[in-house]
Formats: sequence, C-alpha cells, structure tokens
Amino acid sequence: MLAIAGTELRRFVRDRSNIFFMLIFPMLLVFVLGLQFGGGADQGRVVITGAGGELRQGLAEELERTGTEVDGVAGAEEMRTEVARERAEVGLYIDAEAESDYASGQPGQIEMIAASGAGAPMVQQRVLTALGTLTGPRAEVAALTQAGVPPQEADAALVGAREAVAPVSLTVTDAGGQTNVFAGLGRFDLEAGSMLLLFVFLSTLSSAVTLIQSRRLGVQARVVVSPVSAGAAIGGQVLGRWVIAFVQGGYIMVASMVLFDVDFGNLAAALVLVAVFGAVATGTAMLLGALIDHEGAATGVSVGLGLVLAALGGLMFPLDLFPDTLRTVAHATPHAWGYEAFAELQRHGGGVADIAPQLGVLAAMAAVLIALGAVALRRAVSRAM
Repeated sequence: MLAIAGTELRRFVRDRSNIFFMLIFPMLLVFVLGLQFGGGADQGRVVITGAGGELRQGLAEELERTGTEVDGVAGAEEMRTEVARERAEVGLYIDAEAESDYASGQPGQIEMIAASGAGAPMVQQRVLTALGTLTGPRAEVAALTQAGVPPQEADAALVGAREAVAPVSLTVTDAGGQTNVFAGLGRFDLEAGSMLLLFVFLSTLSSAVTLIQSRRLGVQARVVVSPVSAGAAIGGQVLGRWVIAFVQGGYIMVASMVLFDVDFGNLAAALVLVAVFGAVATGTAMLLGALIDHEGAATGVSVGLGLVLAALGGLMFPLDLFPDTLRTVAHATPHAWGYEAFAELQRHGGGVADIAPQLGVLAAMAAVLIALGAVALRRAVSRAM
C-alpha cells in the first residue's frame, strides 16, 4: 500500500504545473485578497504635505485620535506617488492660503486625493469628519462676528449654548447579529483559511487525472492481478491522494503564518480539520477518477466542481453573510462545514471539542465518498480486464 501511495505522489510531483498551483498560487491569492478585502490590520494611512500651521497640526491630531496613521511628506508630488502606489489611502495638500483662511475663520480649500483600494472611502470619510470637527466652532464664531457680535461675546454665547443643550447620544443596535462576526480577525486570517480549503480540494481533485491515466495504461489492472489484495491496492490510492491534501494544507498554514502572521487558533485542532477535510477531497477525487474515462474531461469537471462548491460553501463570499435559505443549502458542501470550523478556531479560540460537530459531518462525508470511490474504481478496473 505504501509503495502504491509513493508512486502516486511521485507522479503528482513530476507535473510542474501542480507545484505552481499547489505551493505558489494559493499564497498569491491570500496576499491579494487580504490587501483588498482584509480587515483588522490597521485603520488606514494619510499623508499630508504643504504649509505647516494650525490647520495641519489640528487635522493630524484629530485623525490620530481615531487610530489613523498620519505622516508628513516632502511635497505634493511625493504625496501623490504614495497614494498612487497605495502606500496611503488618502493624501492631503494644505497650502499657505488654506492655513490663513482657517486662522481667520474664512472658508478655504485643501486638496485631497484617495487611492483605489477598498479601505480608501472609509479613511476619506474620517478626513472629512476631522475637518468638520476642526472648522465647525470657528465657522460658528465667524458667523456671529459677521453679524455684528463682538468676538468675546460670540465665544461666551457659544459656550453657554453648548452647556444648555443636552449632548446627543447614539445607540447602535445590531438586529442581524453580524456586527462582531469578524471580530478578532487579522487582515489575512479569513482569506488564508478560505484559500486553504479551496486549494486543498482543488489540488486533490486534480489527482483524479493520474488515476484515469493509470487505468487507461493498464497499471490498475496489473496491480489487481498481482499478489496484492484489492484493499491494499485501493488503500494505496486513497493514501497517496490524502497525503497530497494534507501536505498542501500544512504548507499553506505554515507559509501563511510566516509570511502574513495569520492566526489559525489551536494548531492541533486546525491540523485535524485539514486531515479530515483532505479525506473528503480524497474520496471525491477517487470517485471522479473511477467514473470519468478521459483526462481532459476530468480536469474540467474537477476545476468546475471545485470552484462551484467553494463558492456555495462560503469560501469566496463569507458564509456568515449568506441569507438563511442559502446558508442552509450551503451545508450540503464540505466547504461550509470547514469554513465554520475555521471560524470557531480563529475567532473564538476553539479546540477539537468545539469543532467536533463539523469534524463528525466531514468524517461521515469522507467515509461515504471513499467507499463509493472504492466500489466505482473496482468496477472500472474489472470492466477494463
């Protein structure tokens, strides 16, 4: 059985395209998706240039108070370069005229440009809010003085008005229970777990092609007539494909932790999850390799089936945001159960006991698929003989 599994692994590794899709492409997707859609890593960056003064200092302090990183740059061209390369979400240019208008309480203008990233609109709104906070009191005083009220009386009147009016309170109610659903996740955490499940399933399904090739070339038939039991022959096929799945899952976990500081929670529980999910992928690959007779058709079915199940299972759009009916349908896929297990590990600090329901369902799926694949493979080999 070990010899058969070793042969299958060597055949898989010899295909250079498998190395790219197994080792390199998953990490590229984790990086790109994490940059575009990830959250929790920072609150954005604003670069400011131009004249130094009260407006620039006050604006920087207001933004820093909200957790936004603020940096000064040498000139307008450097500011635009920082934003164009998405090193900053928003760039501000404050000239001497804007500083003078602010000091005198007059309307003024500053230049603001935003990057194209997903976080830019949020940071841009923070800048507008900070400007409103700074300029509001001065605009009030300017309006009163223009109406003929002496500056000292205007200041006193505004202070009295603020004291006389009760402060506004804001209560936020999360009716759908989704406010903190992604709390505690780093920028790349959600994408790393999703891509791990997606590529473990896809790469393992692609190994169905090697099974079809061995059937077509008569390798399986020779194994059956040799002094090897049918159980050992099928067990070798299962073991080879399962090792492919487990090694890739372990690689994505280690690479994500080293490169992107991803937190998978309890590592032992995460490895158990990868092992069980890999068994599901192994059973599916066995079934496809036994039912399909052409390598090209198997490749198309593997990619299509893998992507469709991943999308339906919440790996391309968070399962937590699915409508109730669609979420129920999604649990027909192993990906949804794997997604929920990783959510428990990454967001709630769960262990093996906490993901036991998901592991049980995945183990049942794996047992059924491997059994069906074994029966289908035995029949396919018998027909070929």
